[in-house]
Amino acid sequence: MAGALLQIGQQAPQSAWDLLWIGTLPTKIVLLVLIAFSIASWVIIFWKWRHFRTVRRQGDRFLTAIERSQRMEDAYKAIMALPESPYGRVFRQGVNFFSELRPGGLKEGALKGHELSRGQLEVLCMIMEKEEMEERDELAVGLTWLAVISTVSPFLGLLGTVIGVMNAFLGIVASGSTNIGAVAPGMAEALVTTAAGIAVAIPAVVAYSYFVARLNLVSGELEGFSSEFIGSLAREGWV
Repeated sequence: MAGALLQIGQQAPQSAWDLLWIGTLPTKIVLLVLIAFSIASWVIIFWKWRHFRTVRRQGDRFLTAIERSQRMEDAYKAIMALPESPYGRVFRQGVNFFSELRPGGLKEGALKGHELSRGQLEVLCMIMEKEEMEERDELAVGLTWLAVISTVSPFLGLLGTVIGVMNAFLGIVASGSTNIGAVAPGMAEALVTTAAGIAVAIPAVVAYSYFVARLNLVSGELEGFSSEFIGSLAREGWV
């Protein structure tokens, strides 16, 4: 350790890259882990951004198709023509279960003699709620890693700070001097790892908060649509 510190003192780092090449092993490990976290977080950020953008477009097309439909049967035909989406899957779950209870009930001119019982209606709501939860879980994939990275990165930076300060004191002991040349390398390591930890955490925190807001928005729309689905059945005399 002392030999490494003397080497750093002789080759004062000029940049973060210098620290990677001539820094102590613990500092290299911390910085490499932070670099890996940064790459992982940006991959997740771009992936989820495209994912939520696609879902938003699918939701717009779905809601437009619903608004243009006069009856449940018309809505079903319009939704079946659209690509797969969280909205469409929730709708299909509701329609499929209703069709099992009342075969042909969505067709124009179908007899409305038997309304859904209270128990059947509750089961229908439970099935749609289950699908909503599954869609929410699917949309939330990857967000846990953003939360982990945003939480752990500052602590890794703090660990690097502690290591750097320790190296600064060890540098004083190894050189037998308190001049700036003995202290500067360790302090530079401390500052660089601290800055790296913060730099990795900030984008992850911002992205996580943004995606959670988008997730809550989609979840709210799915819940609202489920209620509207039940309302449509009521208007057509099935509830």
